[in-house]
Amino acid sequence: MNETERRVDAVRSRSSEIENDLIDAYRVGTISRREFVRRGTVIGVSLPLLGFLATACGSGGEGGQGTEQSQNAKVTPGGTIRSGIAIPAGELDPLTITDYGGIAILGQSGEYLTWADTKLRLQPRLADSWKPNRDGSVWRFKLHRGVKFQDGRPLAAADVVATFDRLVDPDVGSNSLSAFRGVLSKGNVKAVDDATVEFELDRANGNFPYLVSSDNYNAIILPRDFDGGWDKTLIGTGPWKLDKLTPDVGVTYVKNPDYWDKSRMPNADSSELRYYAREEAAVLGMLGGEIDVLAQFSVSGGRALLTDPSVRTISVRSATHDEVHMRTDMEPFQDKRVRQAMALLIDRKALVDGLFSEQADLGNDSPFAPGYASTDKSVAQREQDVAQAKQLLADAGMGDGFKVTLTTLDELSVPQHAQLLQNDVKQAGIEIRLAVTDKGTYYGDAVFGKSPWLDSVLGITNYAHRAVPNVLLGAPLKSDGTWNSAHFKNKRYDQLVEDYAAALDIDSQRTTAKQIQTLLLDEVPIHYPYFSFYLTGVKDTVGGVEPTATGHLDLRGAGSTA
Repeated sequence: MNETERRVDAVRSRSSEIENDLIDAYRVGTISRREFVRRGTVIGVSLPLLGFLATACGSGGEGGQGTEQSQNAKVTPGGTIRSGIAIPAGELDPLTITDYGGIAILGQSGEYLTWADTKLRLQPRLADSWKPNRDGSVWRFKLHRGVKFQDGRPLAAADVVATFDRLVDPDVGSNSLSAFRGVLSKGNVKAVDDATVEFELDRANGNFPYLVSSDNYNAIILPRDFDGGWDKTLIGTGPWKLDKLTPDVGVTYVKNPDYWDKSRMPNADSSELRYYAREEAAVLGMLGGEIDVLAQFSVSGGRALLTDPSVRTISVRSATHDEVHMRTDMEPFQDKRVRQAMALLIDRKALVDGLFSEQADLGNDSPFAPGYASTDKSVAQREQDVAQAKQLLADAGMGDGFKVTLTTLDELSVPQHAQLLQNDVKQAGIEIRLAVTDKGTYYGDAVFGKSPWLDSVLGITNYAHRAVPNVLLGAPLKSDGTWNSAHFKNKRYDQLVEDYAAALDIDSQRTTAKQIQTLLLDEVPIHYPYFSFYLTGVKDTVGGVEPTATGHLDLRGAGSTA
């Protein structure tokens, strides 16, 4: 036995059964190196140790690479970094923010227990480490000591407990209920000591650390006595402090001189986030020199940025997608053959090429994006088949087609997607009338009975990236899902999602994923034609900008390279 083998054996001797199962799966080649590292971060293995094990036990391939690009040029300290973001859709309340503009603001002054990076790995932030019990029903997090809120108060376990009690309390109405429903209940987060927090889950969950990460963007840690009014202070533990917030205009920050992590102090002295109500204005602002960074743009709206030599595009592979929901409890979509026909009429490749210039992956009518480690790649890709679609409609008694209204919102590429869908289904005699509204009207009160999003017979909604599919499997598709716009109710599906969530090893997750993918291809309450890459524009004289597909914009390292 050589020295490397002895070190691996020593690691295994002090590792849990869950960790050793992961090592074994990598050794025999059932998961790639990338998947091994990603899964290891979830169950609490440090990145340095994972790097050693990946090299020492290496047999898995690297797997598919994302399209993330970065710039490592040296940046000049000081100055101001100017970024453009979408104007927030509503009140700046950490508990209820749902849109990209609001998410970008959350991550400047607020921080999370863990951080989901662009490779879907989890990195420590306010938590130094985390571990599950044997079945993943209890997770314990160790907090970093010496962290302070921007008003000088020290961070303690009690603040974390209070934060998550608010997020999971149905009476509070947090947007995070979509992630925590059936996973975590109020009162089940405990302070073991001042720097240790324990989460006792409603049921086992193998991906739980993602639910307390930046992936669950509402979960910034707030003081225990927080009682609203966040837009007045933007308080958190983060590297940027509020200087000025002007409604409908933007936010100005200054560097937090007391930030706890000196290795990640901001490079610039100040940061401006400028609001733009429409993408066209933001693109013009970028081209005209108003801003140095455009947090997000679409291919259809930002083609000028893709061809401008003074702009560098950062493209991050993601699970961002449009969901085309069909009300399974209302005509004409009660019959699944009609829903199947709709999905078969879509020319997905033309959609990806036309809307995204190949800056997207094909979707296969489930939330399992190609970039997820648990996605079963053996499930055949659905392709356009007009003849089969017409036959299904005839079998359902709708051989002459039908008329229906599609309700959606004016956001990014969604209106163009709606027009392409409208054109595709004409081939089978289906006439779609488009009702495109602003975001506020479309989402309404975001509850059933008071929201065009959740009440429409046919609609298209843009969904943000998630590092794991748990939320996307639950909220839009489970019988009790808070975002179930298709009104889909299927007991077998509900059970499969619970089985998937409880699985701690990648092989079990992948086995269940295949069953879910197959079921949704048959039932088609929602069709998923693509998963678009997340595009950020950066002036070629600026470096150190790190966006994530969730909508966060990390500007700590940003600065001029000129």
